[in-house]
Amino acid sequence: MLPHPFSNNEKDNMTIVADHPRTVQQLEVTGGVDTHADFHVAAVIDPLGRRLAHETFPTTPSGYRALIGWLQSHGHVIHVGVEGTGAYGAGLARAMHVAELTVVEVDRPDRKARRDQGKTDPLDAYAAARAAASGRATGTPKTRTGDVESVRTLRVARTGAIRARAKALTQLKALIVTGPEELRTHLAGLDGAQLIATCARLRPGRNEPAPVSPHAKRPPRPGRLADPTAATKRALASIATRIGHLDDELAGLDNDLHTLITPIAPTLLALQGVGLDVAGQLLATVGDNPGRLRDESTFAHLCGVAPIPASSGKTTRHRLNRGGDRAANAALYRIVICRLRHDQRTRDYVERRTQQGRSKAEIIRCLKRYIAREVFTAITTDFTPTTT
Repeated sequence: MLPHPFSNNEKDNMTIVADHPRTVQQLEVTGGVDTHADFHVAAVIDPLGRRLAHETFPTTPSGYRALIGWLQSHGHVIHVGVEGTGAYGAGLARAMHVAELTVVEVDRPDRKARRDQGKTDPLDAYAAARAAASGRATGTPKTRTGDVESVRTLRVARTGAIRARAKALTQLKALIVTGPEELRTHLAGLDGAQLIATCARLRPGRNEPAPVSPHAKRPPRPGRLADPTAATKRALASIATRIGHLDDELAGLDNDLHTLITPIAPTLLALQGVGLDVAGQLLATVGDNPGRLRDESTFAHLCGVAPIPASSGKTTRHRLNRGGDRAANAALYRIVICRLRHDQRTRDYVERRTQQGRSKAEIIRCLKRYIAREVFTAITTDFTPTTT
């Protein structure tokens, strides 16, 4: 008879391990969430990246609580990778912040992986969990709970009003160009506020309205517009009135933004070339928790002004960074343009680099990188609590 491959002691030890499995509370897991407008798909993986479970939850406060409880029921949640924390996942990220869960911002899945493995919501959720567990995704989302979030939302309304006003003003001038000759002569030489006020006072001529039947169920309508000149006057008055309403809306939004930005960013506003519009954009880019940015180089990458190495062989060069927040990049560009006109140090720098053979575009890129360092220092100073 062949001996048993395990001794008695070895068999007893194996029994002990089998009788005392690792509890759920001791298991460390990582979550991943693929966010959508009406529902979120959550997934859980173990420390080895193996799939444990996935589930769908509605995008409601009760759904957020159920999702968080479901994640915690699988073990100790190390961190959760969430797609779209600035869009569909904003509400979930706030709920997880309240629940003291570590949230990692995850970009969309790799295109090569999607071609190889296909695309489903559970696969995207598992991919988000693996990105957070492996360290490939390390971004900290914005908290969106402070004054900077208020600045961001007001700026959304302000940007829409500015675009609508520009479009309306373009339509107004196009109608004048193609309008009747007598109307063009009347409005010739006017521009800006004077043109808008004059157009708003135009009154079209109308024919006599048709007699109203005593059996009519609707109130009488005004008479028919007399001719194309009257119709053009009516259109110009309508567009000019719309522009006036947008001007009033912009004035109110600017007043609210001034009230919000001035007390929270005095150091940033003190920089040359930084006004309320530029400061508001830079604050919205950073968020209420600038501590999520490790250093000024991280902020430069976020704004798309960090040079990207593009060296090969004996050639050492850097190329333009086309990533990052392009609105923040445009804000830094406006600071550069302002300093090129009014700052002697900047003009001296441009002259020195020009003599070194640099082009104007390369010099502006360098200036944006330097200004990003100043801006980050100013924002960090404004958001650092003062102690006595």
